Amino acid sequence: MAKALKPGDPAPPFDLPTAGGGHVSLASLKGKRVVLYFYPKDDTPGCTREALSFTEKAKQFANAKTTVVGVSRDSIAKHDKFVAKHGLNVELASDEDGEVCEAYGVWVEKALYGRRYMGVERATFLIDSKGRIAHVWRKVKVSGHVEDVLEKVKALGGK
Repeated sequence: MAKALKPGDPAPPFDLPTAGGGHVSLASLKGKRVVLYFYPKDDTPGCTREALSFTEKAKQFANAKTTVVGVSRDSIAKHDKFVAKHGLNVELASDEDGEVCEAYGVWVEKALYGRRYMGVERATFLIDSKGRIAHVWRKVKVSGHVEDVLEKVKALGGK
């Protein structure tokens, strides 16, 4: 189990395929701020609301020179359907083997109706332009989350 990341830690590198046939890596985003948000599953109520909220605020994140990347273990085919169905305007990356989820410590044991299973914890990491963790949100509640992230991005200013 990866140790819990905290502000000031270097962000673990990632290099993942994205919806629409693209690719995203931490190295390719060097010098930019990155909001890396992990979510459990495409096209489920909470995940859809979160993706739609990031889409609504996409222009504000772009104006703050910040790239938003959503990560789940869903396949690219599922991501493509999710994007098309909801008109999403955020980059969705596929971590099918779970390596990036492990590196960020979001592959955790969950419990639902008394059943225990492994799954992706809804969590968000703000990575500064130097590739360091600037802020961490764990066990995210969707309501108001994107606004909170945007506020922290703006608080970083030119950093």
